Amino acid sequence: MITCFIRYEIDPFKKEEFATYSRNWGEAIPRCGADLIGYFGPHEGSATTAYGVYNIENLAAYEAYRARLAADPLGRENYAFSRRERFILKEDRIFLKNVSSPHGGM
Repeated sequence: MITCFIRYEIDPFKKEEFATYSRNWGEAIPRCGADLIGYFGPHEGSATTAYGVYNIENLAAYEAYRARLAADPLGRENYAFSRRERFILKEDRIFLKNVSSPHGGM
C-alpha cells in the first residue's frame, strides 16, 4: 500500500471553491478505486496550503485509478470546475509508504 499526498497552493479568497472541489472528490475518488483519507483545507496558519490524501495498492493501480477518474462524469466535471474557477495555483504529488506500522494506539 502507498499513500498519495497532494499538496495544493490555493487562492486564499477561494477557499469555499476548494471545499466544493474536495467534497466532489469525496464521492468520485472512492468510486474510482482509491481509499480516500480526506482533503484538508486551511484553518490556522497558512491560508494557501491544502492537502488531499489517499491510499492505493501500488503505482500500477494508481494508473488504472487515474484512467477511471478521468472517465468518471463527476471527475471530469470537477477537473473542469477547477480550471474554470482557477482556485488551485499549484499542485504537487508525492507517494509515500507507511514505515511506522505497526504502531500503538493513543
